[in-house]
Amino acid sequence: MKEQKTKGKKKKKHQEQSMTLAGHLRELRNRLVICMICLVVSSLAGLNYAPRLVELLTDMGKVYGYSYVYIAPQELLMQYFSIALLAGVCITFPVILYHIWAFVQPGLQKNENFLFLSAIFFGLLCFAAGIVFAYKIMLPFMLHFLIGISAGSEIRASISVQNYITFLMTIFMIFGIVFELPVISVLLTQLRLLKVEWMKKGRRVIIIIIFVVAALITPPDIVSQIMVAIPMVGLYELSIIICSILMKFRKKETETDTDV
Repeated sequence: MKEQKTKGKKKKKHQEQSMTLAGHLRELRNRLVICMICLVVSSLAGLNYAPRLVELLTDMGKVYGYSYVYIAPQELLMQYFSIALLAGVCITFPVILYHIWAFVQPGLQKNENFLFLSAIFFGLLCFAAGIVFAYKIMLPFMLHFLIGISAGSEIRASISVQNYITFLMTIFMIFGIVFELPVISVLLTQLRLLKVEWMKKGRRVIIIIIFVVAALITPPDIVSQIMVAIPMVGLYELSIIICSILMKFRKKETETDTDV
């Protein structure tokens, strides 16, 4: 019985290794079709909740005195479609990641497979943390500051729904990507494309770059710049700590293998 199972595993492995280019392309096409079907279905489902999601986003600004208009007949409807598509992407994203992993998994070694799955899991976690940070901390502060510029004047803010939602999505995307810094650093160090020593030596330059980037993506005041820069610096330091720990484990494993 065990021999049959062993033969079956060897046969399956041999089939995976001997799959032709046409077979790989066929598998890729099938996986893309499944992902597209899931995206369409989830986007249609998201369309049902799009008005509520738009209302949730606009209510954030209403607290600070924003009022909204749409300057084209189809503008509000297009925002519903945009939000529905974005919701569809978020819902389908785990399915997409699974099919990416399933497609490349036969060609990965055990440690590479673990690294790939860990990168996916922690990448999603960090991206979600960045969005939550932007939603709970940065956006309320930014919206309050920007509306406060017109305080005491007769100019009132009537914001286009499209511009407002585009602004929010941009901020969400920026902070989602920024919070990916530890994951990217770990991946690069594990692939031996980045060294911890380089990260430590370039700390001063990186901190200056972080403050410049923070100044570009925030309103022109020092408080908001610091509020963005400090988490970025913290994430950079966290990246150095995590990469250093992983490098120590790798050295110990290498020494153990050498001794054996």
